[in-house]
Amino acid sequence: MKIAIIGNFLPRQCGIATFTQNLVHAISAAQNIAKDPIEIFVVAMNNNREVYEYPSIVQYSINQDEKQEYLDAADYINQAGADICILQHEYGIYGGNSGVYILALLEQLAIPFITTLHTVVKHPTFHEKNILKTIGHKSSLVVVMSKLAVEFLVTQYKIPASKIQVVQHGVPDFSEALHNRVINLQKTKKRLLCTFGLLGRSKGIETVLHALPEVVQKFPDIVYVILGKTHPNVKREAGEEYREFLESLVEKYGLQNNVQFINEFLNEEDLENYLLNVDLYITPYLNEAQITSGTLAYAVGSGSCIVSTPYWHARELLAGGRGELFNFGDSKALSAILISLLSNPRKMNSMRVKAFTYGKKMYWKNIGETYFQLLDKVINEPAFLIPANHYSIPVITEPISMDHIERMTDAIGMIEHASFSVPDLKEGYSLDDNTRALLMVMMHYNIEKDKNLLKLADTYLRFIKLMQMDDGFFHNDYDFTQRFMDEKGSEDSFGRTIWAMGYLIQHAPNDAYFQFASNIFYRALPHFEKIISIRAIANIIIGLSHFLTRYPDHESIRQILIKLTKKITDQYNAEKEPDWDWFEPILSYDNAILPLALWNAYAITHYRDILTVAKNTTSFLEKQTMNGGHISIVGSSGWQRKGEAKSIEGQQPINAMALVMMYGKAYELTKDENYFQKMYLSFSWFTGNNDLFIPLFDEETKGCCDGLEKTGINRNQGAESTLSYYLALLTLKINTSVTAGKINSQRLTLLKQPVITSGKNRKPILNTKTASFIGVNI
Repeated sequence: MKIAIIGNFLPRQCGIATFTQNLVHAISAAQNIAKDPIEIFVVAMNNNREVYEYPSIVQYSINQDEKQEYLDAADYINQAGADICILQHEYGIYGGNSGVYILALLEQLAIPFITTLHTVVKHPTFHEKNILKTIGHKSSLVVVMSKLAVEFLVTQYKIPASKIQVVQHGVPDFSEALHNRVINLQKTKKRLLCTFGLLGRSKGIETVLHALPEVVQKFPDIVYVILGKTHPNVKREAGEEYREFLESLVEKYGLQNNVQFINEFLNEEDLENYLLNVDLYITPYLNEAQITSGTLAYAVGSGSCIVSTPYWHARELLAGGRGELFNFGDSKALSAILISLLSNPRKMNSMRVKAFTYGKKMYWKNIGETYFQLLDKVINEPAFLIPANHYSIPVITEPISMDHIERMTDAIGMIEHASFSVPDLKEGYSLDDNTRALLMVMMHYNIEKDKNLLKLADTYLRFIKLMQMDDGFFHNDYDFTQRFMDEKGSEDSFGRTIWAMGYLIQHAPNDAYFQFASNIFYRALPHFEKIISIRAIANIIIGLSHFLTRYPDHESIRQILIKLTKKITDQYNAEKEPDWDWFEPILSYDNAILPLALWNAYAITHYRDILTVAKNTTSFLEKQTMNGGHISIVGSSGWQRKGEAKSIEGQQPINAMALVMMYGKAYELTKDENYFQKMYLSFSWFTGNNDLFIPLFDEETKGCCDGLEKTGINRNQGAESTLSYYLALLTLKINTSVTAGKINSQRLTLLKQPVITSGKNRKPILNTKTASFIGVNI
């Protein structure tokens, strides 16, 4: 069995590095229960390009903030012939927002992997939650170190309990601990108290210092050892401020003879020696949100007498009389407990025995064998080799929530921007967003027939009427003081309004709406042929195609559609080159709206030359955005010029929406299965199949984030982004319910077919996740 392990590694000084080294040795020692030789190599994480002199077992390293190195590491693991991988996951050791870069590595792995979670947050941020959900769903098994972590993973992160395993944090073999402890304690005249670990404010060591004066009065011979260096991240941000604060408390209370700072990162042997000399071990952490504590595990394993605050891991490990608990920051309670225990050696010894007995099963020998058995199970049971649904596309039959749409809509109309999920009223309103909002609620109404949606439609129609000028053109910008912020709106906003009016003319729920849309449409008609922007023209064409679907014999409107379509195709013919099948020398925003317009024009005219350009440019966009099923949209930070690489920073939902609509219309007209599949695959950009492999849709707010940046998601949830998401989702619903029929696995397995292999003789196993990521039970 060849195993790759990803995580920090010694000589990098941190708990994860120590854990990973111990895990390597422990699994290697399980050779006695293995049928075949065990071979392990490590892919180590470097912090801010620091250079470490790793041992030979570290065959590859990744600089934390270099995203490309994660992809290179995945390629290395795949080519190294590993059968399985173990990921050590902790926030802060991987690059990007909350460590999002690790998802790119995991996406590229061609072997199954197990994840060890060192932190499980009860109330995670958007990034923390979605990163861990993705890791959990892609992992064959997830290992946690406490039972409470299982509950969090199931309830907060929706990871099935069946794939979660509780394996305690490993500790050294302290078989001789009680015997050695008695000898060591008899040698010293001091009573030793100790806390060890990397220092930071969350450790709460000041609680102990506040408690010590009262204890020292009764036991003047005690020495409290604060063992450990300042955490590297803390030191980088605040230097030695916390240590200096603690030193000032020692001086304030006159504890210079009773407190000792050892500013070192100890190796395991030295640490064991300290633990065997300690009378009382204290973990005074300041809050409950600590799901795993390696230092506490070591103290239990060594049979220490332990006093702790009731953080999650402590409540679990110290149950049954294995330790004493006191409330967070409660120095008086700690004083009383310390005095009581130091006065009662028999009770202290009883606590030691209970901790020592419990700690035996945590010895690394036992942990290594448990991990080996889990690895063996994953490799040899095919069910574990099939990746779970990790894109989490909503079931298309599920009701659409209007929560964020309603939040963004007031009595005037749809508010343009949001600060996170809170509408930013100071930014005002735009015609662009209100016409999109009208289109979205009318598409939704035509599926659900929910009359509450018409109340929203009334608001958007009222705003559109307000924005139309006397000559039939439109303003675009309106502020919260109810003033027009422009003399004349953009051509794009004009085009989008005609699209919405055309849709309403075709699909009006009543005559009043039909008459309203017709009035707006005809007043704007004189401007149609004056428009220059090809995206605005594209939007008008789509609106005209809706109009002509209702009135196919309206010859003057038909001629306008033909003329506008010719403007776009002429521009295509002027710009196209052998490797550039496009309308402009640049790919920028809302790109797929141009082929979408041509598909709509072809539906009306049936002209073959229009169809040819629609197909060519659709194919060109596919090549620019899809690579083996991974969706990468051109970013707004630089766009993509002819002959140059595209920017991937600032990817925006409007581009994904246009892709979904383009493929939806292409499928409607051709019934080509490839277009149907690409429609769904394009939508998966919203739900995690993107360059960071993290969703933009926020399940809590029901809004869509504003974009995909270099290191994470732009968490603002403005109108354009959320409307783009729902317009794309409604396109799926319409195409599936009206033209696609029943979704089945045979139709969807072509979407993405990486293979998972394991072992030299194992055949590739088809990845069936593509059938399930749509959200359909098969």
